[in-house]
Amino acid sequence: MPEMTDNTIRPDRVLLAAADLGRYDMQVSLDELEELVQTAGGEVVARVVQKRPAYDSASCIGTGRLEEMAELCRQLDVSRIVFDSELTATQIRNIEKACDVFTIDRTMLILDIFAQRATTHEGRLQVEIAQNKYRLPRLAGKGTDLSRLGGGIGTRGPGETKLETDKRHIRARIEKLSEELEDIAKHRDMLRKRRKKDNVLVAAIVGYTNVGKSTLLNTLTEAGVLAENKLFATLETTSRAIELPDGRSVTLVDTVGLIRRLPHQLVEAFKSTLEEAANADVIIHVCDASAEDCAEQVRVTNELLGELGCEDIPVVTVLNKCDKVPYIDELDISQQENTVKISAKHGDGISDLLAAIQQALPQSCTRCRLLLPYDKGALLNTIRIDGRVFSEEYTADGIECDALVDVKVYHLVQEYKV
Repeated sequence: MPEMTDNTIRPDRVLLAAADLGRYDMQVSLDELEELVQTAGGEVVARVVQKRPAYDSASCIGTGRLEEMAELCRQLDVSRIVFDSELTATQIRNIEKACDVFTIDRTMLILDIFAQRATTHEGRLQVEIAQNKYRLPRLAGKGTDLSRLGGGIGTRGPGETKLETDKRHIRARIEKLSEELEDIAKHRDMLRKRRKKDNVLVAAIVGYTNVGKSTLLNTLTEAGVLAENKLFATLETTSRAIELPDGRSVTLVDTVGLIRRLPHQLVEAFKSTLEEAANADVIIHVCDASAEDCAEQVRVTNELLGELGCEDIPVVTVLNKCDKVPYIDELDISQQENTVKISAKHGDGISDLLAAIQQALPQSCTRCRLLLPYDKGALLNTIRIDGRVFSEEYTADGIECDALVDVKVYHLVQEYKV
């Protein structure tokens, strides 16, 4: 009887490593790193942490700890090592030599996840630019084969070494990709200006990764956006329109999720996407109320919004997943102004959220009931130009209507309010 072969692809067995310099909560950071590994399809089997005053230039973690880590890799059959801090090419080479295990750092892991999940042309351009910018200073001593970028026999300039050739081709590739991305950014900017010209109100949904932004967008608009319990489940910008209680229409724009120590290469690459927040009329800041580090997530998001120049844009803070937190009213953040408590998954608190968005938006229109004399019937067309007529009824006394009136023409109809 022939033997059965197990073709199941087993996940990479990953060891997490970190040098703790006391700059941030290492436990929380490693928990998040483990989530990133799981999102990338790996399985964490061990953690190694070494308290140090500074990173070791040769191995990041120190010689003694590196030897212990090498033994642990052999015992646990580790196939990947992921460091919580950025590594130099020399450090990676020394770690791999000692442990005989493929080694990456936090930034490389995040870039890998982004590469897996980017589906649009813009998303793929952004990720490849970030990967090449990260790779460029790490070529020395790495022995990277970049023949697919054009390096190798027949492509070398006069007097160039292999390293110089590789760097030249990477820079050329970055320049070409950046030009393509700039064209897309110009198109996005044109759409923003068109929305402004047409008086389209925009609300940007921002927040930490995996707090429920896509779930909220689906609940409000039935957009059908991918919503998974994974970090960076969606990278592409999605726009959908909703109607507020006062009848105004607002376009919701979803943005890429944020994370601690988000690689600056990615912040730069995704800047055109994140700038949707800087050009919004209101920002919907979604937080995971059930997360132990909710306050820290809020701080990270607020810092990036500050970098993008969003200080003067009104913010509605949304505490999501409140169904998981029975003590939500005891949290300091729940007492802040313009804060609403919801469960996007179950639809709880959505009416409160819509009311808060309506209140935060600039008061460009007023909804009212009017009784227009028949000789003032032309005012209905004036209202429709920048507003909206929900219903109209011709009565003995005139035209009775329910209308959303732009503030610029409100004075023309104010005397006819019912």
